[in-house]
Amino acid sequence: MPVSLDAPGDRYVFGLDATYSLGRNLSGVGVYSRHMMHGLASAHPRHRFAYYYRSHRFLRSLQDAVPRNARRRLLRGMPSVDLFHALNQRVEQRARKTVATFHDLFVITGDYSSPDFRARFTEQAREAAHNSDAIIAVSQHTADQLEQLLGVERSRIHVVPHGVAIPVQQSNAARENIILFIGAIQKRKNVARLVRAFERVPADWRLILAGASDGYGAAEELAAVEASPRRAGIDVLGYVTDADRQSLYQRARVFAFPSLDEGFGMPLLEAMAYGVPVVTSRASAMPEVAGDAALLVNPFDEDELAEALVRLTSEEALRARLTQAGLTRASQFRWEDAVAKTWRVYQTLLPGLGD
Repeated sequence: MPVSLDAPGDRYVFGLDATYSLGRNLSGVGVYSRHMMHGLASAHPRHRFAYYYRSHRFLRSLQDAVPRNARRRLLRGMPSVDLFHALNQRVEQRARKTVATFHDLFVITGDYSSPDFRARFTEQAREAAHNSDAIIAVSQHTADQLEQLLGVERSRIHVVPHGVAIPVQQSNAARENIILFIGAIQKRKNVARLVRAFERVPADWRLILAGASDGYGAAEELAAVEASPRRAGIDVLGYVTDADRQSLYQRARVFAFPSLDEGFGMPLLEAMAYGVPVVTSRASAMPEVAGDAALLVNPFDEDELAEALVRLTSEEALRARLTQAGLTRASQFRWEDAVAKTWRVYQTLLPGLGD
């Protein structure tokens, strides 16, 4: 039988928007949602959790197991809980206490979507900011954008970085001459420049592009692949399963992620956790996430990106240094810490809430 959400005594009921935690091809928001949902419920078994789903996902949620101290609810109107956490910056109605997590605002600042989508996104973001008592930003970059673009007071913003799942043990499989990119193929991910930069690395290297290829501007990015004189050395895999993605991280010698704009950049940490040396952008949140454990380049400068790739493909000592630095860096981003910091945000809104 489902657990009662009537919270006696000093117990509280927490509602989480779980809509984006479902699906075969989870985005970064989906990964984050699942870690928050199950991490919070596991860490605080004496409290009750309601996983809210929007109508188009509710039936699908019935296939997903929930913890003993949680139950499913349809997200319709104002959630009847002590605190509601919108895990993907959508808050149509304020609850008793409301928290929203903002992952990025690049749709507002760049030409990475249609004008209609940008208008809808901007309105939703303003509405979510207005209806939230506290806001979690996944990076300092996103926190700064909340202030600058939406006028959110700094006192309401809490920076809680994402985590990364560290492999239980590193693979002993031999690395191959592979430059790996993982992410949706779209204009913002800067794939066309990556392809042109790859054309300058030695001929015995391959470029693997792994990710759904239906993002905004994908056709233009894929056109660069087809036009490349190194086309035979480029693999476009489309969406890959978790197992296949892990295998790619274990095989690759270099990870390239020259995105133009990221609110965080989970693939950077994933690659580092698997011991893959990283080259990424000196832009938005990526320097904040990568620290000194990656080569940073201007994502608009193909020459600089190509030079970094050539260095990584030819300098074994550099790869070894970045591998060790990356492993150390990834170990500093734990999902357990993200859960604990999120709970502390809840405590600021519910003074009686203990550990």
